[in-house]
Parts: sequence; C-alpha cells; structure tokens
Amino acid sequence: MEDSTTDTEQEEEEEKDEKDQEDPIYAIAPTINIQDERCVDLSTTPAFICLHELHSLGKLPGTRMAELKAKYTLLHDTVVSLTEEKNLIIKEFEKIPKPGEMEKKMRQLRESTEELRKEIMQRKLEIKNLREDLASKQKQLLKEQKELEELLECQVTLKDEVVHHQAVPVQIGKEIEKTTRKKVEMEKKKIVLEYELKELNDSLKKVETKINSIMEEKEDVIKEVEGKRALLEIKEREYNQLVKLLELTRVSEATSLTERGILDLNLRNCLIDKQNYHDELSRKQREKERDFRNLKKMELLLKVSWDALTQTQALHQRLLLEIEAIPKDDSTLSERRRELHKEVEVAKRNLAQQKILSEAETKLVEQQLAEENKLLKEQENMRDVVFNLVRMTQIKIDEKDQKSKDFLKAQQRYTNIVKEIKTKDLEIRIHKKKKREIHRRLKEFAKLYDTIRNERNKFVNLLHKAHQKVNEIKERHKMLLNELEILRNSAVTQERKLQNSMLKHANNVTIRESMQNDVHKIVAKLQEMKEKKEAQLNNIDRLASMITTVEEEMVQLRKKYEKAVQRRNESGVQLIQREEEVCIFYEKINIQEKMKLNGEIEIHVLEEKIRFLKLKIAEKQRQIHVTQKLLPTKRALDADLAVLQIQFSQCTERIKDLEKQFINPDGENRIRFIPGKDMTQEEMIKKLDSLELQLAQKEEKLLEKDFIYEQVSRLTDRLCSKTQAYKQDTLLLAKKMNGYRKKIKDATEQMMALVAELSMKQALAIELQKEVREKEDFIFSCNSRIEKGLPLNKDIETEWLKILRDEEMYALAVAEKSREFLVSDNRQLPNGVYTTAEPRPNAYIPEAEAALPLPKPYGALAPFKPSEQGANMRHIRKPVPKPIEI
Repeated sequence: MEDSTTDTEQEEEEEKDEKDQEDPIYAIAPTINIQDERCVDLSTTPAFICLHELHSLGKLPGTRMAELKAKYTLLHDTVVSLTEEKNLIIKEFEKIPKPGEMEKKMRQLRESTEELRKEIMQRKLEIKNLREDLASKQKQLLKEQKELEELLECQVTLKDEVVHHQAVPVQIGKEIEKTTRKKVEMEKKKIVLEYELKELNDSLKKVETKINSIMEEKEDVIKEVEGKRALLEIKEREYNQLVKLLELTRVSEATSLTERGILDLNLRNCLIDKQNYHDELSRKQREKERDFRNLKKMELLLKVSWDALTQTQALHQRLLLEIEAIPKDDSTLSERRRELHKEVEVAKRNLAQQKILSEAETKLVEQQLAEENKLLKEQENMRDVVFNLVRMTQIKIDEKDQKSKDFLKAQQRYTNIVKEIKTKDLEIRIHKKKKREIHRRLKEFAKLYDTIRNERNKFVNLLHKAHQKVNEIKERHKMLLNELEILRNSAVTQERKLQNSMLKHANNVTIRESMQNDVHKIVAKLQEMKEKKEAQLNNIDRLASMITTVEEEMVQLRKKYEKAVQRRNESGVQLIQREEEVCIFYEKINIQEKMKLNGEIEIHVLEEKIRFLKLKIAEKQRQIHVTQKLLPTKRALDADLAVLQIQFSQCTERIKDLEKQFINPDGENRIRFIPGKDMTQEEMIKKLDSLELQLAQKEEKLLEKDFIYEQVSRLTDRLCSKTQAYKQDTLLLAKKMNGYRKKIKDATEQMMALVAELSMKQALAIELQKEVREKEDFIFSCNSRIEKGLPLNKDIETEWLKILRDEEMYALAVAEKSREFLVSDNRQLPNGVYTTAEPRPNAYIPEAEAALPLPKPYGALAPFKPSEQGANMRHIRKPVPKPIEI
C-alpha cells in the first residue's frame, strides 16, 4: 500500500511540474497599507485581482487559484491578529510607568516620608519638653500645697498649744495642792514607820543574840558528836580487825588440818603405790622369765621346722623330677588310641565285607567283636573307678592335712586360752587388791568428809552469827542514820527559821530604805514641780511671742498662697494651650501617618501591578514564541486544507457530470469498456507462481525477522540476567564494602583506644620515673647523712613505725581469723549445723588422787549450768539465806 501511494504522489508531482514549466506564474507585491486591511474587502485586493486575471487568461488553474486565495486569506488574518496584539501590547507598555519615573516617584515619596519623620521627631521632642515642664510645674504645685498644708497644721497645733497652755496654770495649782497633801500624809507615815523601824531593830538585835547562842551550842554539839563518832569508828575498826584475825586463824587452822589429812592420805597412797609397783615389777620379771622360756622353745621348734622344711623341699624336688620323667602327652595317647580304634573298626568292617568267610567264621568274628566291646566298656569303667579312687585319696589326704592344721590351731588356741586365764586370774587378784585399797581410801575420805562437814557446820554457824551481828550493826547504823536525819532536820528547821528572821530583817531594812527613798523622791518631785512651774511660765511667755510670730507668718503665707494660686491658674491656662497644641500636633502626626500608609499602600499596589504586567508580558512573549513556532505548520495545513477543498469541489463537479452522463441514455460513452487484456490460463498460472514466490520471499523475510527477533530477545534476556547477577554482585560488593568500612572503623577505634592507653601508660611511666628519681635522691640523701654520721629523717622513723604497726595488725588479724575458724570448727555440731551457743560440758575430770585424770561423761543427769546474770538483776532482791539444820 505504501508503495502504491508513493507512486501516485510522484506521478501527480511530475504532472504539476510539467504544467508549471509550460505556464510560469509571476507574483505581484501588494500595495495596500496593512493598517487598512481590516476594513478592505479581500476580493478588491490586487493579489485577488491578479489571480482572477491569470485564471481568466487560462494561465492559472482554478484549484491553484483557490489554494493561493486560501493562503492569502490565512496570511491576511494572521497579520491582522498580530497587528492587533501588537497594538494592545504597545498600549499596555505605554500604560506601564518607566523605571526612571518610578524611581523619581519613589524618591519623592521617600523624601516626603523622611521630612514627615523629622517633623514627627521634632513634635515628639517638643511634646516631651512640654510634658517635662508640666511635670515640673505639677511638682512645684504639689510642694507648695504640702507647704501650705504643713503651715495650716502648724497654725492649728499652735492654737491648740495656746489653749492648752492657758489651762496649764490651773492644773499646776491643783497638782501643787495634791502634792502638799501627799507630803503631809507621807510625813505622818514616816514618823510611824520610824517608830516601827526602831522596834524592829530592837527585836532583830534580840534575835541575832539568840541565833549566835544557838549557833555556838550547835557547834559544840557537832564537835561532841564528831568526837564520839570518831571514837565509835575507831572501836568498830578495832573490833573488825580482831574479828578478821579470829576468822583468819580459824581458816588457817582448818586449812592446816585439811592439809594434814591430805598429806596423810598422800603418804598412805604413796606407800600403797610403792607396794603396787613392787608387785607389778615382780610380776613383770616372772612374765619375762616365762617369755624367755617360751622363746627358747620356739627357737627349738623353729629349728625342727627348718629341718622338716629342707626334707619337704627335697621330696618336692624328687617328685618334680618324677613328674617330669612321666610322659605328659596324654592327648597324643588318646589320639593314638582313637586311631587304633578306628583301624580296628575298619578291619572289622573289612572282615564283615569279605564274602569268602564262612558263616561260622563270621559268627566267631561277631562274638569276638562283642567280647571286645564288653572288655572295652569294662576297661572304661575301671578307668573311671581308678580316677574316682585317685581323686578320693587326694581329697582324704587334703582333709587329713586340714584336720592336722585345725588340731594345731586348736592346740595353740588352748594354750593361748590357758595363758589368758592365768593373766585374767592375775588381773583379778590385782583388781581385788585395788578394790581393798579403794575401800580403805573411801573410809579415809569418809572420815575426812565427816571432819570437813563438821568444820563446814561450824563455819555456817559462824556465818549465821556474823550475819546476825551484821544485821544488828545495820540496825544500829539505821538508828544512827535516823537520829542524824532528825538532827539534820532540826538543824534545817532552825536554819530556815534563822533565814526567815534574816529575810524579815532584810525586808524591814529594805522597807525602811524604800520609805526613805520615797520621801527623798517626794522632795525631789516638789522641787521638780517648782522648776516645772517656772519653766511653764517661761514657756507661756515664749509661746505668746511665738503666736504673734506665727500670726505674722500666717499673713505672709496667705499672700504666698494667693500668689501660688495665681501661678497655678496661669500654669493651668498654659497647660490647656499646650494640650491643644499637642492635640493639633497629634492630629497632624495621624494625618501624616495616614498619608504615609496610603503612599505605602499605593506603592504596594503599583508594585503588584508592575509584577502582574511583567507576568503578562512574559506570558504574551511565550504565546508569541509558541505561535511563531506553530506558524509554518499552520500555513502548510491551511494550504493543504485549501487544496483539499478545491479537490472536493472538483470531485463534486465531476460526480455531477458523471451522474448526468450516467442518467443520459443517449450518450456515446454510456458503456465503458475496461481497458487492458484478459489474462490467459498460463499467464494466470505464471502470475500465481510469481505471487507465490513473492509470498514465499515475504515469509522468508518474516522468518528471518522472527529469528532476528528471537536472537535479539535472547541477547536481551542474557543481558537482563547478567544485569541481575551484577546487581547481586554489586549488593555483595556493597555489603563487603560496608563490612570493610566497619572493620576499618573498629580498627581506628581500637587504634585510638590503644593510643589513649599508650598515652596513659606513658604518663604512668613518667610518674614512675619521677618517683624513682625522688627515691634515688632520697636514698642518696640518706646515704650522705649516714656517711656524715647524722640521724635519718623523722619521716623514715614514722614510716618504719607504721610498717611495724601494719605488720602487727596483720598478724593480729590473721590470728583472729584462725581463732574464728577454729571456733567455727568447734561450733559445728555432729549433724553439720553451726551453732553460736557456748558448748556445755558433757563430762567431768575426777578429783580423786588415786584415779587417773581422764574425763568421764555425765550421762543422762548432767549438772545444770545457770545463765549469766543480765542487767535485770539490779531489780531483783537478794534472797535471805535460810539456816542449815544438821
């Protein structure tokens, strides 16, 4: 299809070129003004007239004329629209103010605003000055008002004082009369009090004499009591010393008696022990002799056993040689026997199989074979019997040996039992002797116990007597304490009475002094009243003069007040005027601010308009640019449209002509034969073959294209797979890179940490070097001091003492820990539980001298261990011991 269309287009173009070459066209330029084209009809234009003339002459076809007309109309319309747009843009541009004018206007507005600001600032300064003046005036007014009020208050106070001072003389007269009356009364009281004072002085003197006599008697009594108390104490001390000496002598006597008894017992025990040791020595010697004899016997037995052992060894060797001589191959014999037995059986079978033998011979052979079997069986039985007999003999021999051994063991046991019986008899005899000695000792201890009990009873009686004496002494002591308390109470009461009398005396003295002081005060008050009277009279004169001066000052103040009122009125008028001026200024400022705001608003509106117009200009320029871009395509399309319209009109005209011809039956060209020749069968076949060839070629091309498409798709798939693989590789690479970055970061952090540690170690090394240098200097100084013969520093001594103290403390701590560990081990119960309770004694060591000092368990009846006395014991009364009755 595409080939056919291209062919037709080429043919049409060739035809048009031929026509153009035959009749060339010359265009005439238009002479009409563009501004008048809007009103001019296009048919009257020279272009259209020229086209009509060419068409009438036949030089230009109708289609071409219509096409050119359409193009001209399009051009005319575009030019008209562009001119209109240009005019509009020029008008809008003319409306837009120029940048120079805008700047001038802005400058003018700024200058006007600056002038307004300056004026506003001046007005504000003037307003401030006026306000300050007003404030100062108001302050002056307030001060003057305060002064006026103070003067008025002073005037009022002065008037009150004048009235008060006028009434003062009358009051003073009344007070003087009162004071005179009081003075008379006080004089009377003074006389009475002086009389009472004399009486009190007399009574005080009497009381003082009595007190002195009582105090002397008290001192004498106290001296006598102290002397008697000292004698009593001396006697009590002597008595106590004598009682103590008596008790000591009794105790020494008792101790000496007990020591004597203990020494007697020890002597007897020593004698008994000597006898026991002698008996034991003789027994040990007898045992030694017996053991010596037994040893000799054992040596003889040992010799005999050695001889028997040599004999048995010789027998053993001989038997071993015999055993070696006997053939040991029992297995070979049994095998040989079995082989012979097999040979015999084979021979028997051979004999049985021989047919040459007669029946009698066969019977004989069978009989012999049966006898032989019997004999073999008997032989086996006999062998078993022999084997059993040998085994039985061996068992009997073993039993005999065992019995002989048991007999020897029984003999040894018998001898041992006999020896044990003898030793037990000896032990029984020794224990009987010990028992006798223990009975004797118990009797002696019983005698000692009786003596000690008697002495204890004596001591108890003495204790009771001593307690009784102590109780009697305590009762006497209590009686004496009670008497002392009575005497102290009486002395205290007497002292209190004396103190009361002294207090009364002191009170009377103070009353007398106070009365005298009151009298002196009244006299002083009278003098003061007189002085006050004179002073008040002087004050009255002074106040009268002051009143006159104050009245004069009042007149002057009134004048000042009137002047101040006039000034206030003037300043008020000035203030009102200034306020009006300020109001006017404020109105002017408001107007100027409004003007300024309006100017700013207008500037803002103009700026907005400028911005909007700039946007419009940009939009129009963009539209112009777009239309300029679209103009060539539009022109071509318009030309095509005109051509198509002309072709359409031609086609319609042709269709109408053809319809007329088709309708006309008389037309010559009613029947139109199709041009060309009809194809023959061979041509048709050829054509079909050519078409099939073309089709095959097309199919081949299509297959090639499909193949190429498959190849390309395969390559693209490979590329996609590669890209996917590379994506994974890139992902892995990115992960590896991230890992390496992380490792690098960790390594850098570790490096930084190591550097920090290194710096710390360096700092430590520097510090240690410093310490080493200091220690070296210290050692050098110590060596130098030692060489010079000087003592070391006190710091070294203190450090050495500290080290020794630390070592001691460490040793003490270690000892304490070991002690705690041992205590904890000791405190562990048998069931594995630790306890903090103190271990109770479960055994006792007997105090008897004869017995060994080994601990013996208490058993079920262990003694009671009382708990330690707590702090509550101070609240418990001590029990009274009851007398022991014997």
